[in-house]
Amino acid sequence: MAKDIRFFELNTGAKIPSVGLGTWQSQPGLVGQAVASAIKIGLVLKKLFEDGVVKREELWITSKLWHTEHAPEDVPVAFERTLNYLQLDYLDLYLIHWPVRLKKGSVGLNPENLMPTDIPSTWKAMEALYDSGKARAIGVSNFSSKKLADLLAVARIPPSVNQVECHPIWNQAKLRQFCKSKGVHLSAWSPLGSPGTPWINSNGNVLKHPIVTMVAGKVGKTPAQVALRWGLQMGHSVLPKSTSEERIKENFDIFDWSIPDELFSKFSEIEQVRLVKGESIINELSQYKTLDDLWDGELSYRACMHVVHHYCVNRNLEDSSASSDSLWPIEWAYISYHDAES
Repeated sequence: MAKDIRFFELNTGAKIPSVGLGTWQSQPGLVGQAVASAIKIGLVLKKLFEDGVVKREELWITSKLWHTEHAPEDVPVAFERTLNYLQLDYLDLYLIHWPVRLKKGSVGLNPENLMPTDIPSTWKAMEALYDSGKARAIGVSNFSSKKLADLLAVARIPPSVNQVECHPIWNQAKLRQFCKSKGVHLSAWSPLGSPGTPWINSNGNVLKHPIVTMVAGKVGKTPAQVALRWGLQMGHSVLPKSTSEERIKENFDIFDWSIPDELFSKFSEIEQVRLVKGESIINELSQYKTLDDLWDGELSYRACMHVVHHYCVNRNLEDSSASSDSLWPIEWAYISYHDAES
């Protein structure tokens, strides 16, 4: 029988809710729209709190530090800006968006904008946010096993979460095992492979993969539900995103059923390939001159994973489209609701 797990406990003791909804979806370059959207979210949240529709402690809100804000003195400024836009006193989780740094005030991933990262210094500033109580948990996103290991070696407060691309076509086998061994929660953005993003799907379509569609037919569910349920049974967070009410309801219908063992084992036959490779970061002026430099060899492999049956869920938000705006701490604000009694 499938377990209806509503939370995961992080290494801080905080309980992160399972499946949620991302709040941001816009075209790249629309800085004004990014600010307006963030302010609108803040106004909506304020009204919900004032009207008693939901309590702040019943929401899990995550945001991210953008590449231009990596300098230690800029981290708290970026963080406070996010709080101000969202009209909040604290965030439940704050993440370093990528192990990538851009010149302050620059827009876009142009080669001349790239700077060498100093993750230890940036992380110290993140730790200060955690110490202040304004960031209840801190973590990273898009870190390889090696980059996460390098951070863990110098961190006073270990990251609680590593949010990465993860789905049946890219199961993050190596990184998953490493995170588990270190007590870092693996959280999957793009668990459906971003079906509405053509440049991602050109590398592989999760929802049209023969094994995913075959399993969907056998269990009487949609390919999206199967891809999400696969994530739960692998034991990591799944962060689907949709603006359609019907699709949102469908994405949440993944708790009271499971993929049988004989079908679940079929996923181990899928050849693995990373869909979002980060090519725009690779150039001679960058510290990452090859994709191997960025991902430390974690790019593709033939699947060789053990079948895992944790029947776990995590309710959070999905990471999705890329933007060139310098306001990504606003764009990557996520909201999740959970029943305080569950």
